[in-house]
Amino acid sequence: MANSPESNPISHGSSLGAPLLVPSKEPGWDSGPGSEPQKVCIDDMLQNYCGEFGYWQLKHFVLTSLAWALEAFHTMVMIFADREPGWRCVGELGCDEKESHVCGLEPGSWEWEGGPGSSTVAQWGLVCGQKNKVGLVQALFFGGCMIGAGVFGHLSDSKLGRKGSLTAVCILNAIFGCLTSLAPDYSTYLLLRFVTGFSTGGVGLCSFVLATEPVGPTKRGVAGMSTFYFFSTGIALLSGIAYIFPSWRALYVASSVPSILFLVLVVPFISESPRWYLVRGKMNEAMKIMRTIANANGHHLPDEVILALDDESNDASNGNQIWEAATVEKEAISGSIVDVIRSPITRIRLFLAVGINFTCSVVYYGLSLNVVNLETNLYLTVLLNAVAEMPAFTITAVLLDKFGRKPLAIGTQWFSAIFCFMGSLMGNVGISKVIRMCCGLLGIFGMAGTYNLLFIYTAELFPTVVRNAALGCATQAAQMGAILAPFVVVLGGGFPFLVFGVCGLIGGMLAYYLPETLNKPLYDTMTGLEEGELA
Repeated sequence: MANSPESNPISHGSSLGAPLLVPSKEPGWDSGPGSEPQKVCIDDMLQNYCGEFGYWQLKHFVLTSLAWALEAFHTMVMIFADREPGWRCVGELGCDEKESHVCGLEPGSWEWEGGPGSSTVAQWGLVCGQKNKVGLVQALFFGGCMIGAGVFGHLSDSKLGRKGSLTAVCILNAIFGCLTSLAPDYSTYLLLRFVTGFSTGGVGLCSFVLATEPVGPTKRGVAGMSTFYFFSTGIALLSGIAYIFPSWRALYVASSVPSILFLVLVVPFISESPRWYLVRGKMNEAMKIMRTIANANGHHLPDEVILALDDESNDASNGNQIWEAATVEKEAISGSIVDVIRSPITRIRLFLAVGINFTCSVVYYGLSLNVVNLETNLYLTVLLNAVAEMPAFTITAVLLDKFGRKPLAIGTQWFSAIFCFMGSLMGNVGISKVIRMCCGLLGIFGMAGTYNLLFIYTAELFPTVVRNAALGCATQAAQMGAILAPFVVVLGGGFPFLVFGVCGLIGGMLAYYLPETLNKPLYDTMTGLEEGELA
């Protein structure tokens, strides 16, 4: 941890626009211990000088986290666009409206309520023997998310950075979303949903890391848990948008326009992560952001305090070595998923995180999509599901720093599993239908808390240099679970609830073997992590 800075009579220039943020060594300069710059890691600088969660972090957090609502729009729009609308009898061809389904009715004896443009199911007749095509569209969307999470997870750690990757995925989302509304046939629609998933897979990933990395260590847990409020709010807003725009084509346009507004009105006011600048060797840029944070929060960052990677700030080197490490531009430090697997510490963490994210996603997305099988008001049920998630975020955020990440990860998954098992025993008529819906609400309540917790938990398990790559890998596993969820939902009845219960039980068992990260530092490098964990 950093010590209190010593006074330094030499002025190094405090202007934010100064061309040299790291002091230069002048001829005849005394390199005694009292004149050396103080090297601190980002967490120490935030705690001691800049503020952990002041005005700057609050503004940046809110603006960046708005992207979660965009992900909710592009992901959950399938609930409404691919729904099976109601139908009614027409003409005198012997149609019986007491029939539970249209499969046994004569063609021309019935019609869809709202016309063929009300949903893709009505547009292309995706019922009866074609019903599996609905699940295929949804599965391919999540397949695109899986690929996109890996691609943009790598790009945000390397060339594009966090902000650049977030900008790219929002541009692609806006384009692909609007093009989807013009799909002339099922095959084109299938392709466009896949590429939309590819870009959507990187939205939450980049937004989460960019929003939480500038936050101090004691506030990061609560901040990270709060990001999903924006996702749930997006789902709630989407239910209202879908009610206003009943046509699936108009709905895709309406759900894509916010991405354009985000690019124009929000992205220009978002900053790149100082941690990414630091590991990429861009010391000047990282220090500029840290000074901006300190000034905006009403704090003062002394000129003699400079940033360093965690393994450097812990290095007990002599004065000359310190100055060599404090150069303005340093060689970029990079890492990949190969480095994560190569290290025994991170390899086990990655495998466990992948398994938990997979099972959690099956339950979360499965319960979200399963509303079509509950035979209740679709708009109201989706809204209730979104509202049910929010108290879970609040409770887990409050308990996060009291009980730790590991106990909550286990408890929330098993809580969800209990109610999913109960739901599998309920019928779909009378009071049993109401009880099953309540079991679904409580199931999604528990798993929403887990899904949110896993982002902050997974981010804390890996160092900055590979954080997005590891988080992207875990997100890919989550998307694989999401791919499976639509096919489980299509089976209907109590079977989906049974599958969700088993997944929740297994996920909680896997979480038991993860280490606790409460009050642990957010490491920058693999070396820093290994030295810190083995100390």
